[in-house]
Amino acid sequence: FTPVRADVRNIAAAHLEGIDAVIDMAALSNDPAGELDPALTRAINYEARRRLAKMAKRAGVERYLLMSSCSVYGDTGESTVDETAEVGPLTTYAQCNRLAEEAILPLAGDGFVPLAFRNATVFGVSPRMRFDLAVNLMTLNAVRESRIIVMGGGRQWRPFVHVRDVARAALLALEAPAGEVSGEVFNIGHGNLQIRPLAYIVRENLPFMVEVAMAPDDPDRRNYRVDFSKAREHLGFTAEFSPADGVREVYEALKRGEVDEEPQTHTVRWYQALLDAERLVREVSLEGRLL
Repeated sequence: FTPVRADVRNIAAAHLEGIDAVIDMAALSNDPAGELDPALTRAINYEARRRLAKMAKRAGVERYLLMSSCSVYGDTGESTVDETAEVGPLTTYAQCNRLAEEAILPLAGDGFVPLAFRNATVFGVSPRMRFDLAVNLMTLNAVRESRIIVMGGGRQWRPFVHVRDVARAALLALEAPAGEVSGEVFNIGHGNLQIRPLAYIVRENLPFMVEVAMAPDDPDRRNYRVDFSKAREHLGFTAEFSPADGVREVYEALKRGEVDEEPQTHTVRWYQALLDAERLVREVSLEGRLL
């Protein structure tokens, strides 16, 4: 494995020489981050992915796994939906995921096997730690403040999955018979929970008192419950780690100092800081030319 530091928008054909498979995770994530600069989100999350998939096919790459998101479903009401359901993306991030699916999956054929994962909301400890996702953020707030604030009304449904389960599913997808996965979409997750009950699961899995408080803000319109049986039947994938497992894991990692809250662990704040820095550089450069 040789890491190459590059902008996904500028990947060259040489990067794909001798490559058997691409797992495309290069994207601005998640829904709030996608709204910071919708044009940039579209350029990276849709246009760059479409370009990369086409280049991969031309380069003879055999398999292409697009990491999409269950957010493409938007608001499913009280229904639990599978991959055949009509999607209704509500955000730029979700819309770009859907556009990327529509551009990449039809490339199937001539030895090229593209597929897409609609991942649930991810949790758990990872090298690029994130504390802006529900399970991880609630656990962090409980440890830091002994308090969890439930936003968006708390009745919205979300599917959840551990980061290691996603990685394991990806390996299964690369090894599965082409006829089982080519051109297909798979929901990847452990199960579905409402945000308010999730807060109590976090509290119940920590060894100290935690207050759960409701924030009087507008309800979150994103609301979806999804079915994961297709991945089980076609990939042999069943998620191993529950949100409760993730809470205990993140707590232990925080306690041991293996992870910590840093600017990069909050995606929206970090991306906004990068955008602000880029804007400042442009302004200083312009002032220098004017002088």
